[in-house]
Amino acid sequence: MPLASLPLADPGRPDLSSSLAFLRWLRRSQRRGQVLSTCWALLEMGCQAALPIPLGYGVQAAVDGDAAGIWRAGAAVIALAAVTSLATVLLHRQAVWNWLHAVTQVRQSVARQASQLGGALSRRIATGEVVAVGSGDVAKIGWYVELTARLRAAVLVWLAVGAVILVVEPLLGLAVLLGVPVLAVSVWPLLGPFERRYDEQRALGGKATTLAADTVAGLRVLRGIGGEELFLARYRAASQEVRAAAVRSARIWSLMQAQQVLLPGLFVVGVTWYGARLAADGRLAVGTLVAVYGATVYLAGPLRILGEAAHAWSVARVSGGRAVRLLSLDRADEAVAGDSPGSVLGRAERGDLYDPATGLTARAGELTAVVCGDPDFAGALAERLGGHVPRTEGEPAQPSVRLGGTELDAVPLAEARAAVLVHDKEPVLLSGTLAGLLDIPASGRVAAAEALAAARADDVLEALVDGSPDCAGDVMRARITERGRSLSGGQRQRLALARSLLADPPVLVLDEPTSAVDAHTEARIAAGLRENRAGRTTVVFATSPLLLDRADRVVLVHEGRAVAAGRHRELMDTEPAYRAVVTRAVEPAVVGEGG
Repeated sequence: MPLASLPLADPGRPDLSSSLAFLRWLRRSQRRGQVLSTCWALLEMGCQAALPIPLGYGVQAAVDGDAAGIWRAGAAVIALAAVTSLATVLLHRQAVWNWLHAVTQVRQSVARQASQLGGALSRRIATGEVVAVGSGDVAKIGWYVELTARLRAAVLVWLAVGAVILVVEPLLGLAVLLGVPVLAVSVWPLLGPFERRYDEQRALGGKATTLAADTVAGLRVLRGIGGEELFLARYRAASQEVRAAAVRSARIWSLMQAQQVLLPGLFVVGVTWYGARLAADGRLAVGTLVAVYGATVYLAGPLRILGEAAHAWSVARVSGGRAVRLLSLDRADEAVAGDSPGSVLGRAERGDLYDPATGLTARAGELTAVVCGDPDFAGALAERLGGHVPRTEGEPAQPSVRLGGTELDAVPLAEARAAVLVHDKEPVLLSGTLAGLLDIPASGRVAAAEALAAARADDVLEALVDGSPDCAGDVMRARITERGRSLSGGQRQRLALARSLLADPPVLVLDEPTSAVDAHTEARIAAGLRENRAGRTTVVFATSPLLLDRADRVVLVHEGRAVAAGRHRELMDTEPAYRAVVTRAVEPAVVGEGG
């Protein structure tokens, strides 16, 4: 099976009813790979299990002085060894493919979920948890999915070996058929404690990852205030908690490993002792004893696989449960489109954007500024205007935002995202070239140079070129460091704004797009934004008079409701609450009082 088929065109829709159902779905999605892996494992293990037969035959032939029998036994051993080698290569190749397939499915599902939830993801679940699911947990899940094929083969070969020994010597065969499952089950009492300790280790590891991510992201600020040692001490303490939890898990796991060596060893000793007594009494031929001994020793292999499967199951169940919790976050995103004629994208060109919860209306083709006294509420409202916003458990349901009369929550997510683009207050710049940053789905109406000019990013481009000597003066080849950390906050804001302007969506929602730039640059950006978005619906959440003065219409949202609308200068004269927010007065005025 070619590895070129990865990544998958569509990872599918997982069964999220439980961790076990999720793992079953992963196995079912690679049926052909599981069948092939089982076949190659049967061939490999079957040849290994059959190897003691010609060996015993050869020993018996040597005892009897049969030279031809010795040659036949040697030829059979060579043939079985050759087939085993070929089957081992094929099994390893297929097992790696099965592991990669399962890992890719989970990672693509996590990436799709992160894309669908957008900025709400970090509010619903810790960043470290997402990273841990996409890195460590997927490896554990893939291990279990890959191992199931070898487990099936091990069980079938154990039954076959037990049946053969049962025919040769009933009592020994009965011991093999009953003893192996008893040895396999003996490890299960340890699985519960191990699973609990591993779950604790996994939870502490996610917290430590989150703390590390926060520390790295705020390293520049920490150095400025001398807080590196404080955060280092916190991370050191978290790391020690993870280490202690890992040691506790390792103790149980080492006990399980020791049990898998000791008990099969005692089993082999017992079977061999009994077979030797039969041979000494003349009831069992020497060659047969060698064959029975070899087959019994071989069974240590399937026993190890059974123990490995028990371990893989215990960690995969924990990891699968965490993946299910992540993937289950409001997966009602794939709503079916309504029967209303025309797409949302078409309606967006001519329809108003209306939020029933607040009464906010952004008129089609206008630049609407929204003023809120609460920055957190402003951010949540900006996100709401994009539709398909996940709700926190226990939070009351709110009516959907409407665009051109159509509820955004009632249309497919991809169509809603194409119609309304929400520019986050803290946009993320991924590492790579500037050309890669600007390589996004766009209408084609706005050129990259125009978007950069409207965002007043001239000095940003110069900084990128200066920091990328290998770009040979080509700004599009200039490299952006991870999360744009080599740039200032204002420079990152302007690059992100240029990216949003280049996309040129029918409706663009901007949340404080100039909060990190100086007043002179902000005034130039306000002019560029108005010119670039002329005739397109734009909503800007801001409190800066430089932006508000450029808006066609300003809406004041106070205590969760749109309470006043008009031009900036009019509201400054007539609305004390508006004036208090814009001028940052200490005591906010009461809405509706003249002045």
